[in-house]
Amino acid sequence: MVDFFTASDGAKLAYADEGAGLPLLCLAGLTRTMADFDYLRPHLPPVRLICMDYRGRGASDWTGAASYTVLQEAQDALALLDHLGLERAAVLGTSRGGLIGMLLAVLAKPRLIGLCLNDIGPVIERKGLERIFDYVGRNPFVKTHQALAERLPGAMPGFVVPPERWLAEAQLHYTQTPEGLRITYDPALRESFIAGFEGPAVDAWPLFEALAGLPVALIRGANSDLLSLETVAAMQARRPDMLFAQVPDRAHIPFLDEPESLAVIRAFLEACA
Repeated sequence: MVDFFTASDGAKLAYADEGAGLPLLCLAGLTRTMADFDYLRPHLPPVRLICMDYRGRGASDWTGAASYTVLQEAQDALALLDHLGLERAAVLGTSRGGLIGMLLAVLAKPRLIGLCLNDIGPVIERKGLERIFDYVGRNPFVKTHQALAERLPGAMPGFVVPPERWLAEAQLHYTQTPEGLRITYDPALRESFIAGFEGPAVDAWPLFEALAGLPVALIRGANSDLLSLETVAAMQARRPDMLFAQVPDRAHIPFLDEPESLAVIRAFLEACA
């Protein structure tokens, strides 16, 4: 069930809150919604699962390109915890969500129980960003979910999955309209992405190092073009205790229902409990 809360600037933001136990705040990828975690949900141990649509995505208000930043989204995540009356939560961050999770360690470390990163680290490979640049903010040319599902294997090399998974992906992340498929987010997100893409490089290692003392886990798609093995090795050197799994036949991003992903997530939740 989707509920809403109001951010400090008046934006109406969507979230879902279900179950009981350890609070697990799931933060989605750049263009994604809380549906990012639909594959994972049936496999989780008992937790209080909290997901949100960032501003400009899914059922949340569109508030303009200037507001679609990691900093604003981190502040919105904290506002959601406040709304729910939660002092602390474990965070599972997929791609963009992992960056938000690391920033939370700087902004409000006492609110974090731990952070599990899905195919993201302090260094983002330019090749992966260029691939995202090609599609962000644009509606598909094809008109149906089935037609898109047939094109996705070519558009997302590095994945080996059955056709039904591609169809599920198309249905989760694109809306069917009489005019064709439409993205589930504000097209102005492209402007925000381009501003970051063309801006100066940011050193994100201090964000990762701010996680010191907290449980940390990392999942990587074996064929990821966004998170390199070199960055993984550097993360492991800084955090030898970091839980880690590499998921075969996955690029950016693993779906999180793979056995390797689930093993790390369950171990992470145990460490956070």
